[in-house]
Amino acid sequence: MEKLSNNQIAWRAAQDIVAGSYVNLGIGFPEKVAQYQPKGHEAIFHTENGILNFGESPKPGEEDWDVINAGKKAVTIRPGTAFFHHADSFAMVRGGHLDVAILGAYEVAENGDLANWSTGPRGVPAVGGAMDLVHGAKRVAVITDHVTKDGKPKLVKACTLPLTGVGCVTRIYTSLAVIDIEGGRFVLREKLPSISVEDLQAVTGAELVIPETVADLIVPEL
Repeated sequence: MEKLSNNQIAWRAAQDIVAGSYVNLGIGFPEKVAQYQPKGHEAIFHTENGILNFGESPKPGEEDWDVINAGKKAVTIRPGTAFFHHADSFAMVRGGHLDVAILGAYEVAENGDLANWSTGPRGVPAVGGAMDLVHGAKRVAVITDHVTKDGKPKLVKACTLPLTGVGCVTRIYTSLAVIDIEGGRFVLREKLPSISVEDLQAVTGAELVIPETVADLIVPEL
């Protein structure tokens, strides 16, 4: 089945960020979203370890390892960059000062529940800042492959893994579709032209609501 690459999913998510928004990107895959902001339409990025309005990744060999994001990746300073204590950073999160959080996921339930951490063999020792982000940010979006590596749905009726947050996700950008969560249901907004609604439903673990108009999910080659 044709599907979008991680870069293409990140590109699509970036197009919906309102210019000037305060945005936190989850560690790993979600960090790619920053690469695909439309020119002149940039967000202000926040990282839990205490930097606001940092710039793009430095060129190899030009890293300053005292200036890193929460994923331990080097970032650059630009005019207006601010540094602050870790506690102040989480006060921003918990105080509702972030417009958007974009996170990865293991599972998303049709009611908006999110599971994006695990203590399994390849898991992490704790949930980190995600639990604060999903309830502090004004909008929470997820970027993810539509299915697991062994083909099981990641969009499900109810999460089976430990929850990061309850009823917090409002939009999901997957390798096959863009789906909103409204009224406790998955509502299909965009899908790849090459996949039928029936085939999409077959790899989705809960019923899709199909509105009268479903747009084609069109992204550039990246």
